[in-house]
Amino acid sequence: MAVRQADVVLVGGGVMSATLGMMLRQLDPSLDIVMVERLDHVAHESTDGWNNAGTGHAGYCELNYTPESDNGDVTIDRALQINASFEVSLQFWSWLVEQGKLPEPSSFINRTPHQSFVWGEKDVAFLKRRFEKLSAHHLFREMEYTESPQDLAEWMPLVVKHRDPMQRVAATRIKHGSDVDFGSLTRSMVKYLESTPNFELMLSSPVHYLAKRDNGRWKVRVKDQKTGVTTKLEAGFVFLGAGGGALPMLQKSDIDEAKGYGGFPVSGQWLVCQKQEIVEQHYSKVYGKAPIGAPPMSVPHLDTRIINGEPALLFGPFAGFTTRFLKQGSVFDLFGSVNPKNLRPMLSVSKSNMDLTRYLIGEVFQSHAERVESLRNFFPDAQEEDWRLQSAGQRVQIIKQVPGGGGKLEFGTEIVAAKDGTLAALLGASPGASTAAHAMIDVIERCFADKIKTPQWQERMKEMVPSYGQSLVDDEQLLRNVRERTLSTLKLTS
Repeated sequence: MAVRQADVVLVGGGVMSATLGMMLRQLDPSLDIVMVERLDHVAHESTDGWNNAGTGHAGYCELNYTPESDNGDVTIDRALQINASFEVSLQFWSWLVEQGKLPEPSSFINRTPHQSFVWGEKDVAFLKRRFEKLSAHHLFREMEYTESPQDLAEWMPLVVKHRDPMQRVAATRIKHGSDVDFGSLTRSMVKYLESTPNFELMLSSPVHYLAKRDNGRWKVRVKDQKTGVTTKLEAGFVFLGAGGGALPMLQKSDIDEAKGYGGFPVSGQWLVCQKQEIVEQHYSKVYGKAPIGAPPMSVPHLDTRIINGEPALLFGPFAGFTTRFLKQGSVFDLFGSVNPKNLRPMLSVSKSNMDLTRYLIGEVFQSHAERVESLRNFFPDAQEEDWRLQSAGQRVQIIKQVPGGGGKLEFGTEIVAAKDGTLAALLGASPGASTAAHAMIDVIERCFADKIKTPQWQERMKEMVPSYGQSLVDDEQLLRNVRERTLSTLKLTS
């Protein structure tokens, strides 16, 4: 059997692989790139519009990115970092739109105010401290805060209508927030890549074998599920951007850097309303505080969504326990991922996170009426018959080995790369897709270290991402310049 030689193999047809493919195509058009996807079309797992929050995670409304310490202080470092990372994605998408490599922005991103909403004395005090700290920084300077019933009736009419007038409430707002359909965005990027030379998309082709050759290149074997034909690929660089499927393949790679990693899968569901007279009354993403014991991706929110061009309201997500690593995966995924190198960290995490496990199992057994009752915290007039349950995507949280051999459950995303730069994988969940451009620049810097230092790649990267190599957290004027351009190009201004 002939071996198909390639420079780059991208495993997974989601937003991460598509973003990396787009960047590498601009940096070096001669690279021979192959994308392999186990399903029969791209962007159908975590990247699909129904399978993620579509928030354009910017730290504007997600309260879990600004934790409260025991003494009542609010830490904003993670929100600043996530916001700056999202700005990198906005710059990259803006450049692609300007170059005609992406279609009309409204096909994948739409202006949707980002709002946080809380009730009760303690949480109102927290939100006010959060606002004071964030709005003092240039990244969040446009944030507004209110406890005024009149303002709230304008900002989020569904949320405050018929609410107990004696209940103390508060909200913050960033008007230039966005709703991102990452499925549409990814399909547009892959469509562009397919129009370029030296690119091949292999659908219905899961990876069955991954190993490193003595010559330093990677052997990748995929089998077409429709024809039964097996293809042998060989590449100088492999990226594992397969969502929950990345961990098992990283383990197959047997690189030293993969040792000790495990995964904790979490499922999710949305309540969905597409009743036009209700959808038209809510134009924002409204985030609250997560219940005690809930994972960060379960922060409740009532969202305006535009998925495949159709408006809807989503509430949730309601987390659940699963042993699958992918929505269309196997119930044996979790068990198959356990090995002698990660057994101790995984047992350690299982023992120390029993409350989380009980919470997730409890979520699974909620009735429709109970879920709608949770929704009424955000929409007091919600009626059961107006909402249906829709499955969201699977997420696999990272379990990392810590000094001493135990384990720690991580709730972010992480790049794991071989020290020789020939393989990299993206693990974890939130903030995920929103920071894809920033994450893939990290992959390029670590795995194409010599090339990214050349004047040609430096110049090209700065064309795509004008803030490249500089800090948006530290440089206020730089932030103003890039934000003015991206909000205008992507039509996110009022």
